[in-house]
Amino acid sequence: MFGMSHESYLLLDAVVTIIGLIFLITKFKVHPFIALIIAAGFLGLTSGMPVDKIIKAFQDGFGGVLGFVGIILALGTMLGKMMAESGGADQIAQTLIRAFGKEKVQWAMMFAAFLVGIPLFFEIGFVLLIPLVFIVARRTGVSLIKIGIPLLAGLSAVHGLVPPHPGPLLAIGVFGADIGKTILYGLIVALPTAIIAGPIFGTFIAKYIPGNPSQELVDQLAREPENKTLPSFSITLITVLLPVFLMLLKTFADIALADGHVVRNWMDMIGHPISALLLALLLSLYTFGHRQGIHSKQILKLLDASLAPTAAIILIIGAGGGFKQMLVTSGVGDVIGHMAVNAQINPILLAWLVAAVIRVATGSATVATITGAGIVVPVVGMIPGVNRELLVLATGAGSLILSHVNDAGFWLVKQYFNMTVAETFKTWTAMETILSVVALIFIMLLSLVV
Repeated sequence: MFGMSHESYLLLDAVVTIIGLIFLITKFKVHPFIALIIAAGFLGLTSGMPVDKIIKAFQDGFGGVLGFVGIILALGTMLGKMMAESGGADQIAQTLIRAFGKEKVQWAMMFAAFLVGIPLFFEIGFVLLIPLVFIVARRTGVSLIKIGIPLLAGLSAVHGLVPPHPGPLLAIGVFGADIGKTILYGLIVALPTAIIAGPIFGTFIAKYIPGNPSQELVDQLAREPENKTLPSFSITLITVLLPVFLMLLKTFADIALADGHVVRNWMDMIGHPISALLLALLLSLYTFGHRQGIHSKQILKLLDASLAPTAAIILIIGAGGGFKQMLVTSGVGDVIGHMAVNAQINPILLAWLVAAVIRVATGSATVATITGAGIVVPVVGMIPGVNRELLVLATGAGSLILSHVNDAGFWLVKQYFNMTVAETFKTWTAMETILSVVALIFIMLLSLVV
């Protein structure tokens, strides 16, 4: 068509579609859910797919994603709500602050965010922990930015790199990676990355931008906590990390036991992300609920309230899955895969680069992860020996880069930290970019030994 080969046309079609998707979201302010449906339909029609297969491909992609991630998202959100209401997050932060002391309080905040952020969405973890940033800054006299950037780095690192966060879980499903190995490799990469982008960068940038919190916001968020007994540090840690432990246990059982072994079969079920999060949630109903004096009716109200804010996120994730499936079904993914093979681009670098471009363009880490994974997945079958778990991490790392004005997180941080747009670029945007690039370096190094 137009004097081009079919492969070149498909590639141009995909580029035009993605540019159109970006314009719909950024220029015309179309809701990402609607924009993704329009883009998927446009790609299907213009790529020459049979009309009767276009809707089916989108439905398959939408349902395939939500059949797994929708459940994970709901369970994780409920667990996060129980942890917030019980004071479990406060307990983790306060314990680490006591352990590190005021001089190294920024390290305590990074580790607190890293632990608390494992089962939580970035936004939920942010809202949950931001009062502690204001309280600690007031009590210690330490710069708000010096404390806040490590917290943001800890949350963002696990959000992009460590299951059971939706982004990595989406990529695990697309690439067919092992969840236990991905968790293990993700933790290995995420922790040193968070340290560099958090306490180290935060200490540096705070010399130039110390932060000046809004007094109104401080009065609202940094009030002294009510006198109530918090769950113990050990109980909180056990509850929060139970899903990760069960998923790792499943991986070890898969390695140590023969296929079909009764113990391995049971561990495969118990260590599945859905089962693991459900068991953690059930445990939290006791440890964060009844044990803390929260009655059954109140728990029901809390769980109900926790689900409402996730509706838009779930729909966007599903539409992203439908768009990804359209890329695959139309043949665009195969064309890009062949190009990567012919150009001899390292698949890990390709996964990072594609996700990074989509992230910068759309402002959504989730859209970047699922679309990037859909584009890169054909490479897995074409290049033997590609580590699928590292492809997941590379996609996640790329999805973190260069958060700017088209990202809701940018404005969230700007408003809470009372910064100008320029200051937000120098702190939050720079931190996210450091996270992405440093994570890629660690992933490439890890690829040499796994």
